Amino acid sequence: MQKSELNGKHLMAIDFGKKYTGVATHKVNVDPIILAYGRIKYESDEQLIKELKLIIEDEFIEYLIIGIPYFTDGTESKMTKEVKAFASKLSKEISIPLFEQDESLSTFEAEERMKNDPKYNFQVDYSKIDSVAATIILEEFLNSRDN
Repeated sequence: MQKSELNGKHLMAIDFGKKYTGVATHKVNVDPIILAYGRIKYESDEQLIKELKLIIEDEFIEYLIIGIPYFTDGTESKMTKEVKAFASKLSKEISIPLFEQDESLSTFEAEERMKNDPKYNFQVDYSKIDSVAATIILEEFLNSRDN
């Protein structure tokens, strides 16, 4: 799918975690920036899916992107398998397309951005890091569609 096909579409990215899941949204070529929507406390896959479905409905999300963590050499970790299993469950519960996006080092990059951004007082804010990582996942998804 090319980026031009996403024009005006409302996207949501998730940075899945077993403690918190970060969420970011963006309406392509409508919103000026990708919005760090927030985070959801993880209690179970079912609870997280229920909360994500509410956001999808409330925000009229048309495409969902989930970050998949790989090692830097591209191999899978235990967490890679867990996120893929969650993505599979989620895709059965939603009626919109779900894309996977490599999210290697997104949390590290989120920390670096926070350290260099006056919006976060040049400090890492761990209550927002998951949603900032989700914005990076969404950026990388969009950038990979430029070709």
